[in-house]
Amino acid sequence: MRSFPFLALAAAASVAGCSSLQSSDNFLGVITPYRVEVVQGNVLTKEQVALVKPGQTRAQVRDVLGSPLLTDTFHANRWDYVFTIKRQGAEPQQRSVVVLFDGDKMVSINAPELPGEREFVESIDTFKTSRNAPPLALTDEQLKALPVPPKPPEPAASAPEGPVRAYPPLERS
Repeated sequence: MRSFPFLALAAAASVAGCSSLQSSDNFLGVITPYRVEVVQGNVLTKEQVALVKPGQTRAQVRDVLGSPLLTDTFHANRWDYVFTIKRQGAEPQQRSVVVLFDGDKMVSINAPELPGEREFVESIDTFKTSRNAPPLALTDEQLKALPVPPKPPEPAASAPEGPVRAYPPLERS
């Protein structure tokens, strides 16, 4: 009976340890749990939004920006493009772009400050390796500096390989 308080204390400590492991980012600075990448919506960049002009049809806007994430039956003239990303090692991002229509023609687009394509890729790039990889193509000067490969010798005319057969002519002469 004297071991009952000890067992209760050990059980409480182990449960507390499990809950602290789940709430922290790592365990003793060594083990980091895997976090699922969550990407929702359309990635919109300032280059894409610059292509959309008032007066374009819904089909033209959809061709440039993609299908909207939200369309509302009660607000048929409004398309909402929402984008969120949560990636391990990068700051979470959330953007919202609203496109308004009058009938089939676009009237306005409400877009916050959007990143360019390169800026967006750099913001989600989590590679820790060096980006100083050598180029995969040679310059014209490097191509000219390469030695000219020797020409292979001309093959000598050799006798045909395999059995030699004589066929009768197809037409009689």
